[in-house]
Amino acid sequence: NVRAYAKHLPFRMATVFGGVSERPQIEALRSGVDLVVATPGRLIDLMGQRQTNFSGIEFLVLDEADRMLDMGFLPPIRQIVKALPQKRQTLMFSASLSREIEKLTHEFQRSPKIIEIGRRANPAETVTQFVYDVRPHLKPALLLHLLSDPQFDTVLVFTRTKHGADRIARRLESSGIKTGTIHSNRSQNQRLRALKDFKSGAVRVLVATDIAARGIDVDGISHVVNYDFPMHSEDYVHRIGRTGRAHAVGDAISFVTPEDQGQLRSLERFIGRGIVRKKAEGFDYNAAGPPREERGRGEVRLSRPTKTEPRLPGNSARGSGEATQRNGGLPRYASSRRSSWGRSRSR
Repeated sequence: NVRAYAKHLPFRMATVFGGVSERPQIEALRSGVDLVVATPGRLIDLMGQRQTNFSGIEFLVLDEADRMLDMGFLPPIRQIVKALPQKRQTLMFSASLSREIEKLTHEFQRSPKIIEIGRRANPAETVTQFVYDVRPHLKPALLLHLLSDPQFDTVLVFTRTKHGADRIARRLESSGIKTGTIHSNRSQNQRLRALKDFKSGAVRVLVATDIAARGIDVDGISHVVNYDFPMHSEDYVHRIGRTGRAHAVGDAISFVTPEDQGQLRSLERFIGRGIVRKKAEGFDYNAAGPPREERGRGEVRLSRPTKTEPRLPGNSARGSGEATQRNGGLPRYASSRRSSWGRSRSR
């Protein structure tokens, strides 16, 4: 995104993230750049190899600060900040302002000023929201039933766990529905391939975990399906924000089990409105689940997931790739001179 925004500006920039070769990134830093967009883990790796020079840094931007905190990136971020010049401007972008985020503002910033833009608790008016009450063992069948409607042409499905995402993808593929997956067990190249196939229409359904919710930038998504109800209300807003973009219309569908009812009520209080309940026409809500002995044979589990996606390590090259964030909110600040990020600098 930054490359597109700065296309006609005299900037040189580099991206630094895990899951891909270090060599092109090192060469880009050595050549001298004005702007670097980095994930914490890979940047720490290059710092350990003495491939960085932060002496010319004037601005530090921490984008998606709340998400990076949730993912366990605080220790490497502290290490990076410690290596930067004391004299700089630091900007933090966050979808929420928790106590933890407020503490970080005072740790990383001097006399911080808080600027609130919009209400993130309000989903776009172009998104129509529905809730389907369903028992856990019927969720796979209900998803297939909904996907039998040709209007579900570009569908993003969210699950709570990476293993659940894989099971759903296998189930859909076995039913003849082209499906891709994005989660932390997929390599950077695999995630990029899945996203490319989804954008091009080569796959109709993309199954993702919350960790990918803010990084998916695809126009024309017709439906977002919350297969697993989100643990946090903020995640719901981010999930359904993938559809109904740029004044386009879209549908957000949530499967709600009896165990999810409390979280649903909390969500409705959070967004300040009730969500319409709906039933799928022609779907058998009284169907029995498969025999217990079939549950461990690669089928979608019938029980409600209990584990959330594990936090990613902040100091590994592979882990850092998962933290790639969209940086559309970066300020258009730049130094008139070129910062030397690498070990050498040509003058």
